[in-house]
Amino acid sequence: MTTATTVDEPMALAAAQLRTARMRVTAPRMAVLVAVSDSSGHLDADTLRERAQRVTGHLSLQATYNVLHALTDAGLVRCTQIPGHPARYETERHDNHHHFVCRGCGAIRDVECTVGTAPCMEPQLPEEYDTQEAVVTFWGLCPDCRAATSES
Repeated sequence: MTTATTVDEPMALAAAQLRTARMRVTAPRMAVLVAVSDSSGHLDADTLRERAQRVTGHLSLQATYNVLHALTDAGLVRCTQIPGHPARYETERHDNHHHFVCRGCGAIRDVECTVGTAPCMEPQLPEEYDTQEAVVTFWGLCPDCRAATSES
């Protein structure tokens, strides 16, 4: 059974995060931030909109994108763009992780940065360039898809 306390606590935390980021506190921003925070994976905007609507009632997809853009700009949410997939969103942990994408089912999994500190690679660029981030995507098959492939 959901009580007001179980709903209010994440919303209060979201409001505090928005204030810390010097953002205006609104119901859509809190609801989307809670939806991202409560997810264990990398969700697309439509899935996040559906989850946020459980709190806000109606929320348009455009409003959801606007909120996600603002939360990304504020450093609260990380947007991952993987070719052939809709943009996915997760809580920004500032840990410089990368991603593995299954070619079979499209599942996305976090992969820790395995080579040194950010940006995890040394590009061959003139010293005037200030490289701040490397985005690495590993492609392959997850264990379930790999097992299904070997059974065929």
